[in-house]
Amino acid sequence: MHFARNLLLTVMVFAACLTGTATAQVRVISSGGFRAPLDAVLPEFQKTSGITVTVSSGQSQGDTPNTIANQLRRGVQADVVIMSREGLDGLIADGRIVKGTDVNLAQTPLGVSVRAGAPKPDIRTVEAFKKTLLNARAVTFPSSTTGIYMVAKLFPRLGIADAVANKTTNVGVAAVAKGDADIALQPVSELLHVPGTTFVGTIPAEIQYISVFSAAIVGRSQHVEESKRLVAFLMSERVLSALKNSGMDRFTARSTR
Repeated sequence: MHFARNLLLTVMVFAACLTGTATAQVRVISSGGFRAPLDAVLPEFQKTSGITVTVSSGQSQGDTPNTIANQLRRGVQADVVIMSREGLDGLIADGRIVKGTDVNLAQTPLGVSVRAGAPKPDIRTVEAFKKTLLNARAVTFPSSTTGIYMVAKLFPRLGIADAVANKTTNVGVAAVAKGDADIALQPVSELLHVPGTTFVGTIPAEIQYISVFSAAIVGRSQHVEESKRLVAFLMSERVLSALKNSGMDRFTARSTR
């Protein structure tokens, strides 16, 4: 009885190896903005597909060694990238993406968080938001796509670029949780459900920046078909609740300032 069962298991494993399902693995590099919904839905994908997915992190844009582009340039292996549309467009221009595999997954606005227990600042109008930034002891945001927007466009537009230059950091919401910054200004999907913080709300529509997160298959991928299955899953209705829970919506329009 035990011999027959073990023989059957051996045959099943061997057959799985022949079809590639036992060893199929997709390596994903994801920016922080899409990490929460991705982590939430991967268990279901792996269970239903038999494909193992490993996820590492990287910034969509910037000059640090951890940007997704710089990781790929130095030979980090990946099959799928999930990042801001702006960052992905750069990879496409560099010829690092399988042509025609890029898709827009979701979008999320910029929001504000403070340390848990701290008073919620007024960000309801552009002027109130401006005063909140000026009154803050320290403001933190990522140095990636939205950070580029804030430094290059938002702060100059508000006329506060010089005033906030010496009190901004790129640590992100973790600095608020630790008490090292008063305000985190990031995509909402990076702010919700962070321990030790309270989500205040989104910034005014007149100065809002809608982050679009996109996926694509990396040109040197050895698991293109498995990667296509993952991307198709991320485009399906089965991820909608995870997106909503992370403060994201399905991509509807190119709406960035």
